[in-house]
Amino acid sequence: MSCRIYLDHAATTEMLPQVKEAMEPYLLEEFGNASTAYGMGQEAKTAIEHARERIAEIMDAEPEEIYFTSGGSESDNWVIKNVAGEKKSQGKHLITSKIEHHAVLRSCEYLEELGYEVTYLDVDGYGMVSAEQVLSALRKDTTLVSIMTGNNEIGTIEPIGQIGEALRKRGIAFHTDAVQAVGQIPLSLRRLPVDYLSASAHKFHGPKGVGFLYMRRDKALHSFIHGGSQEKGKRAGTENVAGIVGMAEALAISAKEMYLVRPRLIRLRNYFVERLMHEIPQIRLNGHPYKRLPGNVSVSIRGVDATSLLVLLEEDGICASAGSACNTGQTRISHVISAIGVPEEYAAGTVRFTMGRQTDKRQIDETVESVKRCVRLLRKQSL
Repeated sequence: MSCRIYLDHAATTEMLPQVKEAMEPYLLEEFGNASTAYGMGQEAKTAIEHARERIAEIMDAEPEEIYFTSGGSESDNWVIKNVAGEKKSQGKHLITSKIEHHAVLRSCEYLEELGYEVTYLDVDGYGMVSAEQVLSALRKDTTLVSIMTGNNEIGTIEPIGQIGEALRKRGIAFHTDAVQAVGQIPLSLRRLPVDYLSASAHKFHGPKGVGFLYMRRDKALHSFIHGGSQEKGKRAGTENVAGIVGMAEALAISAKEMYLVRPRLIRLRNYFVERLMHEIPQIRLNGHPYKRLPGNVSVSIRGVDATSLLVLLEEDGICASAGSACNTGQTRISHVISAIGVPEEYAAGTVRFTMGRQTDKRQIDETVESVKRCVRLLRKQSL
């Protein structure tokens, strides 16, 4: 592996050995189709339902409120397109923010092509949306609001509780993309006033290609994928049994260890930020200074091209990113960085470091020294 120091956990996380071990029986011996009536198929069905119960317990929800999907993007698409479609007789107006994941933004753009109206809320300099902003944007024909829990690029945690409470009093459906937050920060769906929540296993040390959608029991969605009767007729297709089992195991481990991992990452994150801010001139932190995801450090460095910096860092064995992994290969400034008003001379030098359970202080110290050296070199070259 070219990465000696992996600092791109927001893009994906390594699958834990315990997760692989939990999945293996359903890849090898117990490989039956859960829709079949014979023993092997029923064993697979039982494994799926056990995983559903585990996830529901961890998320403080009911098993019937958990639906398995291929990941966060599918879950986001399912909610936004279906709620809009089912409620179009009540209105064709949606509200979201300008810093959402593209799975949300492009779903909204698709609906606009069909004649829907979408209000894209501005954010403040920290990337925050307020409940007051959401309420001010409500119209009589508003049917859905979608605001993410934690931003994938700058790490800001939104006031989902306040927004949800305000919307619940008005009977407006509320969805949150919590892909970056599940397994990272405590979330109780019994207490959190959301109607729909999206999650993806590979963000919390589970396998890729599997996730879940929380749908509050008094809400309903039509099928997003038509076909068989899987997932109570809501999501057709042969279930990814091994992936579902692995996701439940990964979430259980993340929840169990969160009380140790989260405080350690917050201390490490703050140390990382302090060193960067004090030792590199003309640098700025993106996102809220403390209302942010535990392992997220997003900075913009003046006079530096992020792509060039990342290439040099990789030569040192350090892997980071310029923002969302979904935007790799794009040279334009991220929509999130633009939305929070990062000055142009800084914006092109935006780099995201996201730490994980194996990240330690030695790695952070080495990364700071490498960033300092690379920035000096790039600035010297640009003179």
